[in-house]
This record gives sequence, structure tokens and C-alpha cells, in this order.
Amino acid sequence: MPGSKIRVLLLDSYTTSVVSLNCTQSELLQHDIYLINRIDNANRDKMRHLKCICYLKPCDESINCLLEELRNPKYSSYELYFNNALSKSQLERLAESDDLEVVTKVEELFQDYLTVDKTLYSLALQAPKNRIYGDSMGTWQGSSFNTCTQGLLSLLLSLKLKPVIRYEANSKMGSKLAKEILYNVEKTNSSLFDFKLRDSPPLLLILDRKNDPITPLLTPWTFQSMVHELIGIENNTVDLANVPGISQDLKKIVLSSRQDKFYQESMYLNFGDLSDKIKDYVSQYKSKTKSSKDINSIEDMKKFIEEFPEFKKLSGNVSKHMTLASELDRRINRGRLWEVSELEQNMSCHDQHNSDLQELETLLLNRQTDPQKQVKPIPDDTKVRLVAIYALRYESNSNNQTTRLKNLLKEQGIPLYKIAIIDTLLQMSGSRSRLDDGQSIFDKATSNLITGFKTSHATDNLFMQHVPRLENVLSRAARGKLNESLYPILNPYGSSLPISSQDKAQDIVVFFVGGATYEEARIVHSLNELNKGIRIVLGGTTIHNSKSFMDDIEDAGDRWPKPTAEQRLHQRVQL
Repeated sequence: MPGSKIRVLLLDSYTTSVVSLNCTQSELLQHDIYLINRIDNANRDKMRHLKCICYLKPCDESINCLLEELRNPKYSSYELYFNNALSKSQLERLAESDDLEVVTKVEELFQDYLTVDKTLYSLALQAPKNRIYGDSMGTWQGSSFNTCTQGLLSLLLSLKLKPVIRYEANSKMGSKLAKEILYNVEKTNSSLFDFKLRDSPPLLLILDRKNDPITPLLTPWTFQSMVHELIGIENNTVDLANVPGISQDLKKIVLSSRQDKFYQESMYLNFGDLSDKIKDYVSQYKSKTKSSKDINSIEDMKKFIEEFPEFKKLSGNVSKHMTLASELDRRINRGRLWEVSELEQNMSCHDQHNSDLQELETLLLNRQTDPQKQVKPIPDDTKVRLVAIYALRYESNSNNQTTRLKNLLKEQGIPLYKIAIIDTLLQMSGSRSRLDDGQSIFDKATSNLITGFKTSHATDNLFMQHVPRLENVLSRAARGKLNESLYPILNPYGSSLPISSQDKAQDIVVFFVGGATYEEARIVHSLNELNKGIRIVLGGTTIHNSKSFMDDIEDAGDRWPKPTAEQRLHQRVQL
């Protein structure tokens, strides 16, 4: 096939996820890519009549596979694209291996991160496979620090931003990452960051999850967040393989706001509004179904055939979202989340110790409030999570009952390693460890307007009272109100552009050491919509739900030193 336009795309384990989040197979076909394979697959057939595009992460494993490929090429030519900067030594090794001169292009594309959504990204570092916490509190686990540094640099380069960097003063991990980013922007990659300065310098805001442990512990009630909390979203894919009665084509569901208009319009709706939206969607589908049956002429038949692909797509989408909503409802009722979430919101937004303690014990002991209605106990993980929220909320209360509640969990047969999560969480995120910036993590919606900055909340929704701390931090950053002693400034522009803590930020890139949440992504989306002069992008080491967050805490607790006697006394926790 001389002159064939058909091309092969070779990926590695990391760029496979990057491409799957950004392109559909149909879109790749439109660019003449008919074959996709992994570069570490040694069993590929030789197809010397085809050209090859390689899109790889410049890590040792992928580079070694590529060197072997070039020494024994399976295709006629190779265009090499890397999702981050190549080192000089890597480039030299590639040149030395290309004896047959099959490489026609080498280019850096800078996308060493996962694009979850238009304003949300992730570095996919999740314990235990990719842990971030080292052997002592506040330290990075070896490779994760380099992954975060390279991922953030790649993000900034792809957005063409040379940012002022700020971080939380109490975060050793955030401080180390911020200084490493500054060094790379100023020294190592200074030529790459030679971007034209906009009206005001962009801001990279590095936050630490330990300063808001409440948000990932609470049950969320908006569509995207609920799916991740109750089922799980990985690379915009939902796995329903273990759900009984699900048809084969719905075992794996793709949730992409770029490809699914209904999801784009519904992802931030609360559960009640979502139900109404799906009813309207079903009605729309029934209307189209009815009209498609009225085929009385050749013209009607022609119209039906032209609309059939769209009709089939609508049919599949209706089934997908009805299935998801039905499964969410089943899991909500099975986990008694209406009762659980009401208590979570009360503890996170109000100081009512006695009534909260009473309600918490009722749920932990499964006391039957209605003799006519027997209900199943709440799951063990939910019990631990509720006690963790209680321990954080009432840490300084003179009548704190955390020790007794932990003993209650122990008596119910909950494993000690799960109960230990509560102690580790207090050690990492207790009141003495959090940043004291005058902003409580136990906050609720009070107003829809902060002077000079618009916000929006469903204050009448009992299950959505709590407001993530991120919103207040962003409102202060946008108004130039972040305290410099609490949020130190690292300025890559030097004396050529003096930076003040009063400078208002318009372009803000947020990075959460310890993981962001979809609920915070909803807040960022809302702020971007309401404040047209502000552009915010959110990301973190991972995208958490409550289970993954507690897994991270559990993993860290296995290796951190235990609290001192003074810390135990302060926390009123029995180890």
C-alpha cells in the first residue's frame, strides 16, 4: 500500500489513560489512526507499509521500550511525541538507536496529567499502588514527589502560564513542591516558560488536604460526586460489572461531559433535581419513539433512516442514565444515607454535641426508632467515617466521647486497623495540625455574595449545607486577601515584577497535595460561571471519594510514628 494514510498509534500504560480521556475511537479514525497498541507489547506484527505515531511518557520504562523498537522497527517511519520534557541524555540515546533513520519527528506536547474535565485534572496517585506519604508525617514518598513536580510543570506549560506560587505555611509537602516548581521555572526550564505576561500574573495555589479533611468524608448529593462516592469513577468510566441484572452493554459506562450533553447538563444537579431531569429525558425519548412509528411514506422512511443514528444514541443514553440513577437510589437506601448524611451535615455545620452524640450512638448501635420498621445496620466503613467526623468536630469539647465511641466500634467487631484511621486522621488533621487562617472547616452556606466575589449555594437543602474550605480560600485569592505569612509567595519574575499579597488573581491553578474531590470541582465550576473575569482550574494528586481518602489515611498511619503522650492527651484519643 504505497502512500497509505493508515497509521498506527503506540501508547504506554500512562498515555493510554491520557488519550482515552481526550479522544474517542471515532475521532482517532478521522485522523487515519486505525490501529492502537502498547509499545511494551512485544508480540505486535511487523507492518512495514504503515507509518507509526508514538505518544509516550518520557520515563525509563517507556524510553527503553522505544529504543528497542527503533533498533528493530516494525513500521516504515515513526513520529515521536512525548507528554513531558525529554532530557538531553534521553534525546541522545534515541538518536544513537535510530541507525535506520526511521524517526521523522520528535516533539514535546506537555500533558503529563489526566484531563478529567474542562476545569479538573488529576495525577492519579492513589494508595496503596501510588502512595504519596513518606515514612513520617509531612514527607513525600520518593517517586511521588517527582511525579507531582513533572505533572504540574507539564500542566503549566500546556496552559502557557508562568505563575506566582503560593502554598499553605503549615504544609511541609506543599512548601517543598512549591520551591521545586519555582526552581524549575527559573532555572531548569526557564526558556520554556518565556510566556507573554497577561494583565496580572497567574497564580499556582498549592493546598494540603490535611487542612480540610471534612469535605472528602461527607456524603455528596450531586450526580457526578454521588457516582464516584457510591460506585466509583476511574478515567471517566464507571464499572457496573458486579451489579446484578445489568445488560452487557451497560457493564462499563463512560461519563464524559464532552461527549454526553445530558451528563454535561446534569453532573452538578442534586439528587432530587436529577430525578426530574431524567423524567424529562425519558419523556423526550418516548416522544421521539412515538414519532418514529409514524412511517406512512417514502419521505417518512427517509427521515427515519437519517435520524436513526441519533435515535439509537439517545436510546442508549437514556438507558445509561436510568441505570445509573436506579443504582444510586438502591445504594442510598441500602446504606441508609438519608439518615447518615443528615447527621454528617449537622456535625459539620452546627455545634450541637449532645444531640449529635445521641444520634450517632443510635446509628452505631442500630437502635430501632420505629418498632414497626426493622432496618439493617449501617456498613462498618460508614460507622468509622461518622466517628472520624465526630472526633474532628468535637476534638476540643470538654465532653469528647471519641475513646468510648472507638471502643463501641471495637465491640462490634470492626477491625482495629480500620478504627486506627481515626487516630491517624487526628494526628494528621487535628486542630493543632491545621492552618489557623481564621476560616473554620466546619462551615455552612450563609450568603450568596462575598464582597467582590459571587458564590452560589443551595442553602435550603438539608443535605448540602456544608461548604468546602476551598471556596473561601479562592475568594480571598481572587480579591487579594490571602495573608502572606500564612500563604507565602514565591515570585519567578524577581525584581522585574514585584508581587504583593494584595494582588488580585484572575488565572488560578489549584493543586491539592493529598487529593481533590468532585464536590470541590463543582464549587470551582460554579465560581467560574458566576465570576466571568476569573478562570480557575482544580486538580490534585488524585480525585477522592470517602473510601479512597480513608485508604490514604490508613496507608499513611501504617508508617508514621505514633503520637506523643502530649498529643494523645490533647486529642483525648486512646491508642
